[in-house]
Amino acid sequence: MTIRFECNGAVGALIIDRAERRNAISLDMWRSIPALLEEAVGTSGLRVLTVRSAEEGSAFSAGADIREMLDNAADAAWRAANQDAIFAAQYQLTRFPLPTIAFVEGDCIGGGCGLALACDIRVATPQARFGITPAKLGLVYPFHDIKLLVDLVGPGQAKRLLYTGGLIDAIEARDIGLVEIIASASDMLERQIADASPRSNRAMKQFIRQCVDGQSEDDDATRAVFADAFESADFREGTEAFIAKRKAQFPD
Repeated sequence: MTIRFECNGAVGALIIDRAERRNAISLDMWRSIPALLEEAVGTSGLRVLTVRSAEEGSAFSAGADIREMLDNAADAAWRAANQDAIFAAQYQLTRFPLPTIAFVEGDCIGGGCGLALACDIRVATPQARFGITPAKLGLVYPFHDIKLLVDLVGPGQAKRLLYTGGLIDAIEARDIGLVEIIASASDMLERQIADASPRSNRAMKQFIRQCVDGQSEDDDATRAVFADAFESADFREGTEAFIAKRKAQFPD
């Protein structure tokens, strides 16, 4: 399979496995992502999901499959299906209920960068490079992905990346807010998230989504979530572990 879901205990992975095409994403791959995310959501004990390449050190993704796009450029039905599939994949990944990480080792370009943008946190190795190249191809980046980009780096840096289509390295990506962490692996962050309260992380991820979507004040629902946490099993376990100076064992 060119893209698949795998799980190892509390840590899951959405794995891109098309090294011969530098992990370029085809229509079928875009279409498969929502179902894979549903599989992940239904996996008992999962606490964090990492999107990564199957091959160590290879490109995260060179973007959408340009050859496929050229072959179908005159087919309006194919273009509409491709647009719908990209949006559905990106939308579902952005709103995945558990914390998500993009682990980028090599090139992360165009639609591949869109996948990284849709994750909560981006970890890049020093060899990683980022670029958004539709302007070099006479294409337009999807509005949803541009919104994710602007939310991360601001309109000025977003304009520079989009207008030039140029590549930037991991250090510059971190400096402008496109990348949160430069590291040789993502496992430490995965473990830290997996060890935290999954109930807390689900709730706080939803709060962040509401902030990004424009909510700026508490409402009855957000106040209830905050208050209810004090009656949860996670609160009891977390506070008991804190007092006892031991590692908390949060229930799934």
